Amino acid sequence: MFQRIAVFLYTLSVSLLVPGIAMSQESDSLSYQLDDVVAIGKKSVSEETSSTPFQNVDRTEIDRLGLRELSDAVKRMSGVDVRDYGGVGGLKTVSVRGMGAKHTAVSYDGAVVSDTRSGMVDLGRFSLENVSAVSLTIGQGDEISLRTARDYSLASMLSVKSNAIPAGYSSYVKMQGGSFGFANFVAYGGYSNNDRTFAASLCGNYLRSDGAYPFDLVNGNVVTKEKRSDSDVESMMFEGNVKAALFNGHLSAKLHYYGSERGLPGAVNLYNKENRERLWNRNFFAQTVYDFALSEAADMRVVAKYDHGYSRYKEINKNYAAGEQVDVNRQNEFYLSLAMANSRHGKFNYSVAADVAYASLENNFENSSSPRRFSSYTVLAMQYSFRRASLTASLLATYINDDVRSAASPAPYRRLSPALAFSIKPFEGSSLRLRASVKDSYRVPTFADLYYLRHGNTALKPERATLYNVGVMWSESYRGFLKSVGITVDAYYNSVRDKIVALPTMYIWRMMNFGKADIYGVDVNLSARIGISRRVALLADANYSWQRAMDVTDSSAKNYRDQLPYTPEHSGNLSFTVENPILNVSYMLSAVGERYMLPQNTVYNRMAGYFEHSFSLYKELALGSARLRLQGELLNVADNRYEIIRYYPMPGFQWRVSARMSF
Repeated sequence: MFQRIAVFLYTLSVSLLVPGIAMSQESDSLSYQLDDVVAIGKKSVSEETSSTPFQNVDRTEIDRLGLRELSDAVKRMSGVDVRDYGGVGGLKTVSVRGMGAKHTAVSYDGAVVSDTRSGMVDLGRFSLENVSAVSLTIGQGDEISLRTARDYSLASMLSVKSNAIPAGYSSYVKMQGGSFGFANFVAYGGYSNNDRTFAASLCGNYLRSDGAYPFDLVNGNVVTKEKRSDSDVESMMFEGNVKAALFNGHLSAKLHYYGSERGLPGAVNLYNKENRERLWNRNFFAQTVYDFALSEAADMRVVAKYDHGYSRYKEINKNYAAGEQVDVNRQNEFYLSLAMANSRHGKFNYSVAADVAYASLENNFENSSSPRRFSSYTVLAMQYSFRRASLTASLLATYINDDVRSAASPAPYRRLSPALAFSIKPFEGSSLRLRASVKDSYRVPTFADLYYLRHGNTALKPERATLYNVGVMWSESYRGFLKSVGITVDAYYNSVRDKIVALPTMYIWRMMNFGKADIYGVDVNLSARIGISRRVALLADANYSWQRAMDVTDSSAKNYRDQLPYTPEHSGNLSFTVENPILNVSYMLSAVGERYMLPQNTVYNRMAGYFEHSFSLYKELALGSARLRLQGELLNVADNRYEIIRYYPMPGFQWRVSARMSF
């Protein structure tokens, strides 16, 4: 195993570094500052010019809407379903355009956050306190320079970017409280020297909630008032960042720790108070990103990361011989990426990247498989820019090999995945832009899919998906009453084959390749800024998604061409913000149409749609050299009782207040 890694790294080093050394002989020494390195080799990507669907929620929008978790920001995006199991501590995963949570990668400051066991990332782990922007790219994406090869492997990418560290000393403390015993305390400190060649920050975040919110339990014609139990959560997060100009390049390092203990309330379809479940999570990762110039025309990036995950699940139930069941999982991943970009030639740019990863899983299960996985990703990406058009293409080579101790190892997974994206501005004097893209996506089965107790299946084939998208974008700025307006419309079609699903056998459920899905839809995004007066402005944003995600596995089945479970046909968001010197007010509306909890679209399986109305009010005050930000949020003000996942009720009306003092 390690011999393969050594050979691969040697080959990669020769192929990338040797040309770079030759080019560097012609270049002058380049000086790096922290503010400049972010843009080296990259062009700005915007929602109005991207050749593939791109959505972004920046720090300004996070603050004015009172968004607290990563999942809150993602919910504001079109084409996205957040599967939420309820409450502050509930599991939250993201599905983009009906593809499932395992087809969306989550990247944090340039490195993918991984979970080799489940293939899904719980968005509830991530606060937005130290985040400058959250962006979603569907398909290839325009940004090809210095990306890791693994970025290209899945259908969509959710990227999280940390806040920049201001010059000098900076710090803030934030306290937040709210319904159902919610409390949150955040402390931050940062420093950057005068010449901006060194910066460091540390952020700590403590959160707790008892989660005992009321809900209506419907049992036939009988409706009773209940309170959610075993829904408490307590978590702690620490994050440290260091950025420095080093050896004619730029180094950024991050340490991130998240620990939590939470209750798992389970479904409420039965009056069963016997089960008690708890979950402990410990997640830690350390990553470094080093950017440097190979020449005047070429840059290079080295990414190294170690990721550790620990989970302990405990269920107290008299049906177990010992009165309880305890499952412990430990996973580790070592990850290295080398990327080179020749991105300063103007019209033609290219990038090549190669990644290797080694992951392992240990648990306390009897006859555990204890799998080890070696992964290799290599990508070549090219981009050609015309006068009013751009063409982006990439080819990804994937090789994944598992080594299993107590069972037969599956055959290695190999795949070449191409992608192509094109955009054009047809008229010289107009901002109108047209785009089209196609991408091959390849999802390898996770450790859980392959090896989980008796349910795993080592004969699984990877899920294959082909993604098509066509869209139109237009934006304009004005000097009058209407300051700016923008619109994007995208139509898409996703073809998913060899879908991995759980199917019943004679005695147990087993993971199998039995699924085919055709998914098509339309996403619409609108934005406008209106100047009501010289000191009062109205900001409006809206999006709408129409989606048909159909099961086309078996034409003789009763559920043939039925909507996939938990995939609404209609959904949308609307927000208004009135900015004024007295008090800024934001209104948010989330609307989700009916869904089905099972593949059969019957009346019994149908789940009603819902609306959620929320308000956010905030005010900033100057107190000498310090600034005080006061904010209040009213969530689900109509107290709508609804479920995102069947039998997992969501909270009704909630309130939150916060005070943040910046120094």
